[in-house]
Amino acid sequence: MADQNEKKQLPQYPEPYWRDFVTFPPFSKLDHDIETDVAIVGGGITGITAAYLLSKEGINVVLIDAGEILNGTTGHTTAKITAQHGLIYDQLIKDIGEEKAKLYFEANNEAKDFVIQTVSELQIDCDLTYEDAYVYAETKEYVSKIQDELKAYQKLGIPGEYAETIPFPIPCKAAVIMKEQAQFHPLKYLTALLPHITKAGVKLFEHTTAMKIEDGDSPKILTRDGHTISCNYVISASHFPFNDEMGLYFARMHADRSYVLGIKAEKEYPGGMYISADSPTRSLRYTDMDGEKLILVGGESHKTGQGISMFEHYEALKAFSDQVFDVKEIPYRWSAQDIITMDKVPYIGPMTENHPSIFVATGYAKWGMTNGTAAALLLKDLILKKENRFLDLYTPSRFHAKPGVKNVMKDNADVAKHLIQGKFAMVYQTPDDLGNDEAAIVKINGDKAGCYRDKDGQLHIIDSTCTHMGCEVEWNSGERTWDCPCHASRYTIDGEIIEGPAVEPLKKVDLE
Repeated sequence: MADQNEKKQLPQYPEPYWRDFVTFPPFSKLDHDIETDVAIVGGGITGITAAYLLSKEGINVVLIDAGEILNGTTGHTTAKITAQHGLIYDQLIKDIGEEKAKLYFEANNEAKDFVIQTVSELQIDCDLTYEDAYVYAETKEYVSKIQDELKAYQKLGIPGEYAETIPFPIPCKAAVIMKEQAQFHPLKYLTALLPHITKAGVKLFEHTTAMKIEDGDSPKILTRDGHTISCNYVISASHFPFNDEMGLYFARMHADRSYVLGIKAEKEYPGGMYISADSPTRSLRYTDMDGEKLILVGGESHKTGQGISMFEHYEALKAFSDQVFDVKEIPYRWSAQDIITMDKVPYIGPMTENHPSIFVATGYAKWGMTNGTAAALLLKDLILKKENRFLDLYTPSRFHAKPGVKNVMKDNADVAKHLIQGKFAMVYQTPDDLGNDEAAIVKINGDKAGCYRDKDGQLHIIDSTCTHMGCEVEWNSGERTWDCPCHASRYTIDGEIIEGPAVEPLKKVDLE
């Protein structure tokens, strides 16, 4: 009985299911200057897919990643391949118009079809299954929103159905269904592309951090180790643009964290992919694991570095899972970080109007499998000088007064608040106050510092001032990381960068 109860507890450390049982080929660190046609920064779904598409056209490509390839958001997704992105189409019609809302659907639908076609052409074993995608409402308030979404489907020509139940003990009052969507194992899919791109001559480098871009007739990427990548085109696919001073992207987006449990249940999962319209969001899907279904329970979205203790979000998902499923084991937990633009449509295209050879792909708003693939398809066309009907939809230089002005003001007021609060917050704790596996902002030599005492009692102390724009970082108890509440840079316990926009690590602090 003790062993069974232990299996039902949350894992001690976060680790996504996707990275288990997959072999990742290692790639060396860039240790010399190099020239290429296209330099791609970021080894996720956009970078890998773009490298695959461009290499098929005979274009020389170099791809670099600050960490390990496929270990970012792509490796922490729920991996739904769908154009159903929650309650989005009714809102898009209101915000950007019917024509562009339809284009958004078509871009994501074509991306879905591309993934499915690629799996078939290359005979990739990636647990691909076809599933209906549901958005469901638990309260009367959201029934009308579900009905409005169905009307939006009808306006845009999206095949959809209405239902009043879903096959779970959840008080569903209404649901809209997008039929014949898909799900897969994202890392099995993308690692299967790696041999094709390396055979085509793509050079991949890991642990190679891009610091800045020198603009000119031919752009140059400067790495942290002082090496140069000279190229004709740059694709910034590093989740958050590493050179965000071009276009001030940090002021036009915000980052959310969300959480996933991988659970095993006594009862058979009925199939389908589900997401709640109500808040807090709940997402459901399954994947095959050793001949049985691993159910992925997701949700608990919040701005990075803000809110309650991060571990409490996992506990909330566990409570939900216990209510809905007869849980017998929780072998996995993990979280993801997603970038959201002012109008919830990604920024894909030239980084600014004055930088036609430097491209960005960011802001997938939790739907990176299709938006990230759509980005690679669009950027390939731009580099090949081909027309693409989705360019105006995604162009980063766009601005919609509704909802742009309101969201820009809201997000930047939030940044200012956390910047001021962090600077003036009083600190009373010292390293001696911390037990094992505890962390806090402490006072050392009269200055603030982030301090974590690990399970063996060793202290890890860093300067708590984010290297991006000077906000004070917060402790993330769920992941054991330091997260910036202003622009969502994240750091390890020793100050190394996990996610940008920061490109410099936190300084280490020594006890005198």
